[in-house]
Amino acid sequence: MNLTKEQLHDIIEGCTKRKRESQEAFFKYFYGKMKAICNRYARDADEAEDVVQEGFIKVFDNLYKYKVTGSIEGWVRRIFVNTAIDHYRKNKNKFNIEDEANVKDEDYQEDNDNESIYTTIKPDDILKAMEELSPAYKTVFNLYAIENYTHNEIAEILNINVGTSKSNYAKAKANLKQILQNRFAIARNFK
Repeated sequence: MNLTKEQLHDIIEGCTKRKRESQEAFFKYFYGKMKAICNRYARDADEAEDVVQEGFIKVFDNLYKYKVTGSIEGWVRRIFVNTAIDHYRKNKNKFNIEDEANVKDEDYQEDNDNESIYTTIKPDDILKAMEELSPAYKTVFNLYAIENYTHNEIAEILNINVGTSKSNYAKAKANLKQILQNRFAIARNFK
């Protein structure tokens, strides 16, 4: 669905007046992108859908606060990321985060692996592999690698230690690497 700036502005204005048809158009316009964000954070499709619904409720409740000067998509995206983080926080005890307060920075340095397998990986391959990560690893990976938060910010957001954030990120990367290597090895065996 392509909308002009004027059409989107009219839809936003209608949403602030609680017009059903405007809310439906807004929902349809942003649903796919916001569902993709929620899928990255959720354990499964049902949980992602719950976060989507919660996110749209927050957007509609707060749309009157949106200042037309910035990107509406960026504003909506931020609400959805925060909604996913809030959902994670509420369920954090179920997700098993390892507390690694004493982890040293040098224990989790970036790995500069230049294997040829990684030149053929598509973003969709990575997103599918991310679905196999634990919720704790997936959340930290999303916040650091995709949303560009620092480990200090992640620690504050999730109420964990900085070392735990670094450790979960390093373990998420290692797990993703293993998942992708396994998938591509299997794919190569079938060629």
